[in-house]
Amino acid sequence: MLEKLMALEFTPFLISFKLASITTAILFIVSLFLAWNLSQSKSRFKPIFEAITALPIVLPPSVLGFYILYSLSFHSPLGRFFQDVFGIKLVFNFTGLVIASCFYSLPFMVQPLQGGFEALPKNMLEASYIAGKSKLKTLLCVALPNIKPSLMTAIVITFAHTVGEFGVVLMVGGSIPSQTKTASIAVYELVEIMDYTSAHIYSGIMVLISFLVLLLVYIFNRKQNHHLGGLS
Repeated sequence: MLEKLMALEFTPFLISFKLASITTAILFIVSLFLAWNLSQSKSRFKPIFEAITALPIVLPPSVLGFYILYSLSFHSPLGRFFQDVFGIKLVFNFTGLVIASCFYSLPFMVQPLQGGFEALPKNMLEASYIAGKSKLKTLLCVALPNIKPSLMTAIVITFAHTVGEFGVVLMVGGSIPSQTKTASIAVYELVEIMDYTSAHIYSGIMVLISFLVLLLVYIFNRKQNHHLGGLS
């Protein structure tokens, strides 16, 4: 066991953390405005947009991965355009992993943010508008600072979910060492070759990371609730 631990290849973990960091940063920017608009919308079409946003939660990863793979490949107009004009291949590389992860992890960022925005007192937002603040300033200076637990949950859960992705990243990125081979794919390949000792080590590290991430969220939210309780 000690020899296996010393010889452990940490590159898949680095790729997973790099992918999760970039995906979380992109989704925060995109989802912030999407969640805000959904929370403030009174359109009858709102349930349709919410269903589209939440679709990756219920879709099998293989199905979602297949459609993303086809959409980004040279067989699609989008993939052909990027390859012909910019010389960029969108599949079986890290760029493809980022795009696929953004689609797959979108609801894990949007839903906590939307829930936080919808829980805000309406008079708080109305007071901001009466004071002459624009919708953008109200979002950034009033709404966002008052949904810290939801914001923390969205960021941490999105990061953790991306670290543990398997089906979608395997279909879109394959398993290219030092490029697209993430930690979850490494575990799958170790099990395939019956190297259960190394698989146990990789899996144990993933379990520990997941536990610490969730513990961080619960501790932060508990402190926030105690702080708000002390102010009331």
